[in-house]
Amino acid sequence: EMAEKTLTRMDLSEAVFREVGLSRNESAQLVESVLEHLSDALVSGEQVKISSFGTFSVRDKSARVGRNPKTGEEVPINPRRVLTFRPSHLMKDRVADGNKS
Repeated sequence: EMAEKTLTRMDLSEAVFREVGLSRNESAQLVESVLEHLSDALVSGEQVKISSFGTFSVRDKSARVGRNPKTGEEVPINPRRVLTFRPSHLMKDRVADGNKS
């Protein structure tokens, strides 16, 4: 099993700082700006496609009747917007190969 490691926005700006050579402050601003652009696009319903990484999409799901698995009782599920991520083929392969190490 893989170790429970989490990459944070601080880790990202630290990496930009080390690898790109911007100041710490500029690195944090760069990461912040990228995340803000991604968020704004998704909020406005745009698809976000990052080649060789994957695609984030917003889907509108219509109302439907669900079922409580414990009781079998029918429960209305309201229409809602959901965010989905589809990894690229390259990303899928890289993740799959990562398991072998």
